[in-house]
Amino acid sequence: MKYIPPKFSKLSEMASIDVGRLTENEARTILENIRWPNGIACPHCGGLSITRLLPKSDKVRDGVIQCNDCRQQFTVTVGTIMQGSHITLRQWVQAFYSMCSHKKGVSALQLQRNLGLHSYKSAWFLCHRIRKAMRQEPVAGMLKGIVEVDETYVGGRPRKDGTLHKRGRGTKKTPVLAIVERDGKAVSKPLDVVNSANLKSAVNEVVSRQSTIMSDDLQCYHGIGQGFEGGHKLVNHTLGEYVNGDISTNTVESYFALLKRGVTGTFHHISKKHLPRYCDEFAFRWNQREVTDGQRAVAAIQGIEGKKLTYSKIIN
Repeated sequence: MKYIPPKFSKLSEMASIDVGRLTENEARTILENIRWPNGIACPHCGGLSITRLLPKSDKVRDGVIQCNDCRQQFTVTVGTIMQGSHITLRQWVQAFYSMCSHKKGVSALQLQRNLGLHSYKSAWFLCHRIRKAMRQEPVAGMLKGIVEVDETYVGGRPRKDGTLHKRGRGTKKTPVLAIVERDGKAVSKPLDVVNSANLKSAVNEVVSRQSTIMSDDLQCYHGIGQGFEGGHKLVNHTLGEYVNGDISTNTVESYFALLKRGVTGTFHHISKKHLPRYCDEFAFRWNQREVTDGQRAVAAIQGIEGKKLTYSKIIN
């Protein structure tokens, strides 16, 4: 019997279906149409002439496609972050949708329960591979206009051991820098040290020269506006000033509010080693905040191509 996959005429239609009721065949079709919107292309040679093999015996799995040019066989997961995974395609699509629809993230333990995965390890690794797919690199166009810069510190509360623990700079927590275009996109990443050189380097890397830089009165930000058309404007938090006309850091602080609530209420603990991927996740959802949950999931799935993350690498 000839295989006739279900068709969706637009990505928005795929994004609007009930992912909780997906069959494996429907999930495969969704992934194929998102990955190859203009027709299936061989990930080995790029050939467009393909033959879909029917699973007549145990030797041929569902979804196997053969390229008529290089004669190589492949599935929709080959050459993506999903390659080599034993998790079903239905569970992959559901996981993408779940992580894209929760503002403050979803824990691996919750995902394990929702998807019916056999181990926490599988769910945890699945989450990190999806965060890898969410990573937007390089930045699609420099941040421009009014760009707010701020840093925060991520980590657990210090032990009550009778000593005075510092807050902010000087703490043992991990510093995270966020650079947010007002009414636009965000870039965030952990820093080893908060100093003038690191801050200026990060800003120069992603911000257009036609921009205006806004920050608080931290000494490290002094001179950060050099070379930018709008210069550097600041609010003096030390004196209790948080808004001065159009000068504020309220947008970047809103971004940090989501990140910190995710850490406190969802993940509870994030190690410094894995923190960059969590920053990628929160920045991705922020940058896609004006679309529906389904459209956000489609955008995340579009990032699976050419990415790889092995379990040995992630724990090394």
